[in-house]
Amino acid sequence: MSHTGRMHYADRVHAGRVLGARLEHLRERDPVVLGLPRGGVPVAAEVAALLRAELDVVLVGKIGAPGAVELAVGAIGRHGEQWVEVRAEPVLALLELSWSDVADTVAAVKAELTDRARRLCGDVAPRSLAGRTAVVVDDGVATGSTIEAAVRVVRDLGAEQVVLAVPVAPAAVLDRLGEIADEVVCPLAPVDLDAVGQWYEDFTQVDDAVVRDLLSR
Repeated sequence: MSHTGRMHYADRVHAGRVLGARLEHLRERDPVVLGLPRGGVPVAAEVAALLRAELDVVLVGKIGAPGAVELAVGAIGRHGEQWVEVRAEPVLALLELSWSDVADTVAAVKAELTDRARRLCGDVAPRSLAGRTAVVVDDGVATGSTIEAAVRVVRDLGAEQVVLAVPVAPAAVLDRLGEIADEVVCPLAPVDLDAVGQWYEDFTQVDDAVVRDLLSR
């Protein structure tokens, strides 16, 4: 593996503890810690435990361009019963598209997120974000488009301060994310990042039951 001799994480629990130690200055602010399902939630759970903070999830789905789904023209976020649309206006303009041109995709993503919320959150009520410090956590970042959408969604839901905390992300992406988050914490920022899983000894997929269990504690 290419990371021989460089720091990496045993698993998501270890990554969460490393992150949490770097976020202790937030404890006095009574933050709410938001994990991105599914892999971000075990990391977020450790952060929340260290900060003695509330744990929640933020659900985000990318809206791909017609015929080029990898190209994000926006994102949809869901928190409790609240929905937020984040539109990438420059991309829409470049492609000569309006938001109504992706209405079918938006509807499909909303249905998917509604189903995911039901599976993951059950009856657990969402934490209020209004006027609070929100810590958005994932298990790692590759392109940054999903977590960028999550930061914008959390901001739109009324969070006063948004802190982005991830165990590993490419340096160039962190620069971009630093423009939209109030603070970015990332212990590992390699120049080259082929896959997030490279930086973990154990990167087993997290299933829905684990997320449900962590959220209901």
